[in-house]
Amino acid sequence: MLQELEADVTDPQRRVEQVRPRREGFHVHGVSILAAVKARIGAAATALAVVVVLGIWSPEPLMRGRGDGSALPELLSLFLRPTEPYVLIPLVALAVAVSALRRDRAAVLLCLAGPTVPLALNTWLLKPLFDHHIGSYLAYPSGHTVGLVSVLTVLVLLARPGTARAVTVSAAAVVTVAAGFGLVGSGYHYPLDVVGGTCFAVACVLTLSLATHPARAPSAGSPRAGTSSGSPPAASPR
Repeated sequence: MLQELEADVTDPQRRVEQVRPRREGFHVHGVSILAAVKARIGAAATALAVVVVLGIWSPEPLMRGRGDGSALPELLSLFLRPTEPYVLIPLVALAVAVSALRRDRAAVLLCLAGPTVPLALNTWLLKPLFDHHIGSYLAYPSGHTVGLVSVLTVLVLLARPGTARAVTVSAAAVVTVAAGFGLVGSGYHYPLDVVGGTCFAVACVLTLSLATHPARAPSAGSPRAGTSSGSPPAASPR
């Protein structure tokens, strides 16, 4: 034991090698965070580009299939329920409460801004800008879809990476597809409106998440496990 301690003191290279894994580990973690941020920015930009392209050029296949609500009305009504405020508002309130109990202010802010900002922008900016009408109302992007998908995207971002997030993504995809069938089958929207609403909600929430819920990296000066200061444990006098 005494010989090992003496070797640590007399061999500077050995002490450097003890510190190096911590620095390399932080570097790898920092790179992974940067990659995640870049991926989030790329996904948001791509989704927003899709919204603009579909708003300017409406592909014929996405302008077909709008029903009148006469086929399977009970099932269509069931599919529409997740888009209703009486479902979404309590869900948001629950997410806010859980985040507040965890004292995660960034998550609380994302829960509040995630659904409200996309809905406001969609209602007051995008719909008048693209001016797609169905009857007497502006239809593109679909407001019901924006409301639903923005809440689901917030839940996906707040879910723990791994199994929890994978399950949340899968459930969100199923609910979104079902709601889309309900909106189109009931005659409220074309498929184009649902796709545009989905893309805009995802783009907006991902963008907000960069400011309200950024990834956090450990400090470069964080102590190593098993120590209180980050320096090697002091030798016992015995």
